[in-house]
Amino acid sequence: MNPLFGVVAAAAFAIFDFTTHWYGYRTSSVWRRGLRGDQNMTRLLRYTLERRGHRVLHGRVVPGHGTADQLLVGPGGVWLVQNDAWHPDTEIASFGGKVFIDGRTPSKLVGGLHGAASETARLLSERTGTDIAVTPVLAVHGGRVKGAPLVADDIVFAPPLKLVRWIAKHPTAEFSPERIEEIVRAGVHVLPIGGRTMTST
Repeated sequence: MNPLFGVVAAAAFAIFDFTTHWYGYRTSSVWRRGLRGDQNMTRLLRYTLERRGHRVLHGRVVPGHGTADQLLVGPGGVWLVQNDAWHPDTEIASFGGKVFIDGRTPSKLVGGLHGAASETARLLSERTGTDIAVTPVLAVHGGRVKGAPLVADDIVFAPPLKLVRWIAKHPTAEFSPERIEEIVRAGVHVLPIGGRTMTST
């Protein structure tokens, strides 16, 4: 074979190998540092959806349901965002409409997120005097989400950037800027500031 071909092939393989390891290192960085990823998501929202008229409340306690990482209010609706980090080899998939993480059903995770979203919707609705739906979503930091964005158990699972894109393309309401501000003010009143851990009741 042509020696030049061998050199080019070796260089291409080296670049591919470096890129693969670099991507794996980046995607697992949150997990390796023992973090959950809410700070990364905060930065991403600041430079994406917040520039498109969305507002974010951070680290708000949902009474009886722990703390929500972010409550996102925008022209297309309201989303309760939870951030979780897993080992890069963790597989998140859907079977029969239910989510499985490494083959197991995360009942506590699903129940806790639904409970927090439902309670948030109830509190916002009572405060504003109108019905407000809150959609639960989960930003996956690390891990492998099959078919991301993955919708299972009525929750959206996706890496942060794909989740942001999904939110932008799947509105659940039509809110004016004034309506957004009203909902945000209601959230400030009914959801006190807290830590970062969301738990089920």
